Amino acid sequence: MKLKLIFLTLVLAVTQFTVAQVKFEAKVSKKKLGVNERLRVDFEMNKDGDNFTPPSFSGFTVVGGPNQSISNSWINGKRSYSKTFSYFLEPTRRGRITIKQATIEIDGQTYKTLPVQVEITAAVDKPKDGNNSDFVASENLHLVAEVSKGNPYLNEAITVVYKLYVSPRISVSNWRELDSPTYSDFWSQAIDMKQLKIENGEYKGEPYRFVVLRKTVLYPQKTGKLNIEPLTLTVSVDVPTKRRDIFGGRLYSTVNKTVAAGNRTINVKPLPQQGRPDDFSGAVGSFDFKVTTNKRELDATESLEAKVSVTGNGNLKLFDLPKLSVPNGLEQYEPEHNERVRTNLTGMAGNIGDTYTLVPQYKGKYPLPSISFSYFDLKTESYKRITSDEIIINVKTGPDGGDVVSTTEATNSGKKLVTQTGTQFRFLKLDANLEPIQKEHFFKSTAYWVALTAPLLAIPLFLFFGKKREERLNDISGNRVRKADKLARKYLSEAKKNLGNQKEFYIAMERALHNYLKAKLQIQTSEMSKDRIQRLLKEREVDDTTAIEFIGLLESCEFARYTPSSTSAMQQDYDKASRVIASIDKQL
Repeated sequence: MKLKLIFLTLVLAVTQFTVAQVKFEAKVSKKKLGVNERLRVDFEMNKDGDNFTPPSFSGFTVVGGPNQSISNSWINGKRSYSKTFSYFLEPTRRGRITIKQATIEIDGQTYKTLPVQVEITAAVDKPKDGNNSDFVASENLHLVAEVSKGNPYLNEAITVVYKLYVSPRISVSNWRELDSPTYSDFWSQAIDMKQLKIENGEYKGEPYRFVVLRKTVLYPQKTGKLNIEPLTLTVSVDVPTKRRDIFGGRLYSTVNKTVAAGNRTINVKPLPQQGRPDDFSGAVGSFDFKVTTNKRELDATESLEAKVSVTGNGNLKLFDLPKLSVPNGLEQYEPEHNERVRTNLTGMAGNIGDTYTLVPQYKGKYPLPSISFSYFDLKTESYKRITSDEIIINVKTGPDGGDVVSTTEATNSGKKLVTQTGTQFRFLKLDANLEPIQKEHFFKSTAYWVALTAPLLAIPLFLFFGKKREERLNDISGNRVRKADKLARKYLSEAKKNLGNQKEFYIAMERALHNYLKAKLQIQTSEMSKDRIQRLLKEREVDDTTAIEFIGLLESCEFARYTPSSTSAMQQDYDKASRVIASIDKQL
């Protein structure tokens, strides 16, 4: 009998230990799927926890979630509890991908799930079910990249226009860029899209609406076959269903679709070698070239500006201008480069120039020899050369009006002669008229009396500020406001650090709001339904307006997981949360 009693006690103890054991595990809907299929991941626990942190989901795109569900039931006097965070994922590549660990805090302890490995295979056939929302969205939504020219020359401008085609059978609520092309083999310039405009057109012979999302001008920097990477978008698509509401209106199902423009390949031709000038620097287009000066006559030691400029259409920012050659008698400074170039769908247009500052040292006439500029003309597919005219600079007088050296002598010798005159050092002042500095004693000086009286004058100031501090400490209402502001900043500091990062910001914001309620209302996360929160706040005599604003913040955190949000909207939510928390704390 005693052995039976001991055995029964051990069984009950093991059962109690098993029941009390915390479980936190990750479950996937399938271990093997195609690259075009979706995967559901559930993080399930049998006890309520806080500060849930999902894995990074490397190798996947999160298209849905996190969705939270709670199950709480009593069977034969025993409580059964389950809480689940669900995510819907799309693979981004083939191969074996590991879903890493998620973490959560339960009763002050941190628990982690085990890593889960899934195999991603080639794309599988999609079910061609006309009633399937995902299939309908795929058949009626297309992202297209239109390339202006498939076989350009090296450094010839081409344009890539990205258009999103939408069938009248569906509608698009919003979209965001998932992956942008890098154009590693091109010089690229995006055209500013001031406003998106919806237009009517055709796609494969059927009527569609489309919007131009992006225009980019590319200048290929390599020859051969070059790949233009695709633009990838995540689009929220509203698909009509067969169900209707009580008023007879058709109900819609929202599907998040990932669409890509597809890779485009162009064949870049090298510039011809026949007739290629020796001084060719890579200019491709249609140009005009000239050399100008702001003056032709001046005196020695005066300065003039000589400008070498190219004007026209082509790759203006991608080649070097020819260098200006000057005789030895002119002092030359490094040129200042300036550009006035605009970029449109036809490429770059405008002018570029190098401005040289020249200073003649001696009297005479100095010729600026002609220089030439060569470029490849796309219209005639041949090289062209433009040569500037020779410019004569006439230096009328030398320093102090005396002739110093002739032009021929300055050019042949390459040396600058210095002529000494009687007034060469006239800028030096020989009579300084210096005066001695009178020494002043500190005793009975102004500084002495200030140092003596300053401590006496400071005593009333100390008394005044001490009184102000005492009044501040006795200001109970003001202290409550300051304490509320401090508490709001404490809970929202993490959210403030993530301003600009939508996902992390709203996760931190929601966590801050939940932690605040736990601290002030002594309730657990599992009890935080919106109705219960509003009821508890009303019981604690928090005004209805503040309670509604708090509930609105919680709804904003949930809604922001599925729709894009700007930095200004996040800043507004942060300011609103700070104000609402401070108001609730003051009223409590």
